[in-house]
Amino acid sequence: MQCPFCKATDTRVIDSRLFEDGTQVRRRRECPVCDARFTTYERALLQMPYVLKRSGTPEPFDEDKLRRGIEHAIFKRPVPPEKVDHAIENVMRKLRAVNEREVASMRIGEWVMDELRDLDHVAYVRFASIYRSFQDVNAFREEINRLEQLPTPEARRSQLPLIAAELPAAEAIAAATAKRLATEHEKPARATKRVK
Repeated sequence: MQCPFCKATDTRVIDSRLFEDGTQVRRRRECPVCDARFTTYERALLQMPYVLKRSGTPEPFDEDKLRRGIEHAIFKRPVPPEKVDHAIENVMRKLRAVNEREVASMRIGEWVMDELRDLDHVAYVRFASIYRSFQDVNAFREEINRLEQLPTPEARRSQLPLIAAELPAAEAIAAATAKRLATEHEKPARATKRVK
């Protein structure tokens, strides 16, 4: 890869790591000419579905537009750039998983709101006010009240491992029960001895 500083045509990789839950490879590179170091990210380029606008017109998915929308919502909020990248990657992962040719923009907006709710409540309300076209102060109040009723991101994260841990245990119990019932049906009936 070309060095972005001195434009040397060859750079070497000094470190590679998986990033974003294994969907990207982060490479640390060094230029042998100017000794500058920089980071590159590599990910699979997959066909994204078209976004179906409210007017019914489909348009190609635009990652930059998604990023701008999130960045407008978090403007002057204490949200690290890595968390923004992670939120964008989560929305894009959901888009790819849909496995449809077109996805409604409303659905994407809901996914963005889910991510913003975990990032920053002020950013969430900012985005929701535009996305849901709030008309008055009461709409803001209702959304804030709804937001306060939801569990915190920490509470949701702590609940997920418990649910995930319960599923294999429940499956193991069900399998053991099924095996026991199957063996009971296979056993020949025992002759009972009558006492006179």
